[in-house]
Amino acid sequence: MLTFSDLQADIAAELIRHGVDVYAFNQRTVAGILDMIRMLGSLVGAPERAARLADELVSGLATASERAASMRYRPKVYFEEWDEPMISAIGWVSELIEVAGGADIFADRARAKSAKDRIVAPEDVIARAPDIIVGSWCGKKFRPEKVAQRAGFDSVPAVRHNALFEIKSPLILQPGPAALTDGLKALVAIIESRM
Repeated sequence: MLTFSDLQADIAAELIRHGVDVYAFNQRTVAGILDMIRMLGSLVGAPERAARLADELVSGLATASERAASMRYRPKVYFEEWDEPMISAIGWVSELIEVAGGADIFADRARAKSAKDRIVAPEDVIARAPDIIVGSWCGKKFRPEKVAQRAGFDSVPAVRHNALFEIKSPLILQPGPAALTDGLKALVAIIESRM
């Protein structure tokens, strides 16, 4: 049995008590995702394939990072993982924003172990004045009009310039290969569209 996240710790403990082998992962960074891919490859007897996949992902990240290095400026990005309460980007998403050429306005919170430590107040977002807002509300559709109607958000550059975008959560909020390919590609497209 494979699990992800400390949120599944109780389930994993119960399975272990019932004699089930459990491999628990808790990757929260790009490096952690790459390590998990390599480890999982070893667990299933495919270490070479896993290493090739990890190397391909690293190459894609490097290509995106090189392209971003040539950009004139890095737009400020607010990534909203949830709306009530407002939760900012988790670690690997924050890193991908940077790789794609943006500057995560809440990078200082991205390493927090718990989502509750990434809760932000509307006034925090307003004060950091993002150029782009990306919503990826896990399990429900992002509603840009709802974000735009928040008190005080009419002064936010992203709202004033209609720079509110959605990335579907399966593409970016699952810490695996899709985040490093499809999620990164979506972030690059959004950021480049605002240049």
